[in-house]
Amino acid sequence: MADKQQKTVTGGNKPKPADNAGPSAKDKSRAASRPVATKSAGGAKGGGGGKGGNTPRPGKGGAAAARPSASRNGAYLAWGAVALVVVIIAALFIVNATKSSTQNTSYTPVTPAPAQVVQDVTTIPLATWNKVGVSSQFPVSKPTILSAQPAMTIGGKSPAMLYYGAEYCPYCAAERWAMTAALARFGTWSNLQITASSHTDVDPITHTFSYHGATFDSPYLTFKGIEACTNVPSTTATGCSGYTTLQSPTTEEAQNLAKYSSSKFLPNGSTTGGISFPFVNINNLALFSGASYDPQILAGQSWTDISGALSDPTNPATQAILTTGNYMSAAICNATKGQPGSVCTSSGVQAAAKALGISAS
Repeated sequence: MADKQQKTVTGGNKPKPADNAGPSAKDKSRAASRPVATKSAGGAKGGGGGKGGNTPRPGKGGAAAARPSASRNGAYLAWGAVALVVVIIAALFIVNATKSSTQNTSYTPVTPAPAQVVQDVTTIPLATWNKVGVSSQFPVSKPTILSAQPAMTIGGKSPAMLYYGAEYCPYCAAERWAMTAALARFGTWSNLQITASSHTDVDPITHTFSYHGATFDSPYLTFKGIEACTNVPSTTATGCSGYTTLQSPTTEEAQNLAKYSSSKFLPNGSTTGGISFPFVNINNLALFSGASYDPQILAGQSWTDISGALSDPTNPATQAILTTGNYMSAAICNATKGQPGSVCTSSGVQAAAKALGISAS
């Protein structure tokens, strides 16, 4: 589904052949599922009836005193059995509810991003960015670099960056990790959401962000993120490869998308007016069409798995994400004329700029 091109949009392109292709990631981290464990209830020491209860000590009351004690013990056992049944039923209900919410749903709902995930992806140490540079051991494609193009304007503001994708698209899911991290170096995210790509497309349930409803504020750059389609399957939807529609570009944005996603500017560009997901245009200078790296490297990893590893420069997924992010950062620095200096003069961004043949200052 993800590779089919439609009149309006497509599900995305397979990543272009990488310029720095290296060996595949050795370790494909997968989240381990831990079954719900319940403690078995301990039974009474003795059996039921007659001699099964505790024998009263000799003393006042004799056998008559033993009967109330046996009655109490029987009541305790009866209530204990009832409580055990209630616990078992509750446990089964919780397990079944959990399974239905994680396994039987046809899509992953969009929900607010956890604070820890946002912090992890927006505060990656500069040393980690620099250590990775553009040296990912997992293949990463460079963007297409344009020349002699006017700066992009969105809503009268320039320089600008435009993203066009869809929540169901696995290639968009991969690209958003790099884009979210790179943009955080130039401004502040608000209202980031999390979701996952289609459950039935290639690289199913790739955990990621959604930019629908999110805002990005920066003194250096204007960013517009468009999620054209949801990840909610629909048998009646048109133009979204079987998913419901979500956002549409403005006339200004649509004109930019049509122009720069064409075969005139992209080797894999459309000749019929279709746009492949994801498409990223940084100030009409750098074009990212299709995923920069294969989403397969994120398979089986949760949002916290991915974000939690972003400070580890030896992690294969982190290397792919930050290599892509450094390419994006270098293009943004070219657009902002080297601002902020702490980012644009960093060794990781400078390495990316050199690889792309552009200036980041």
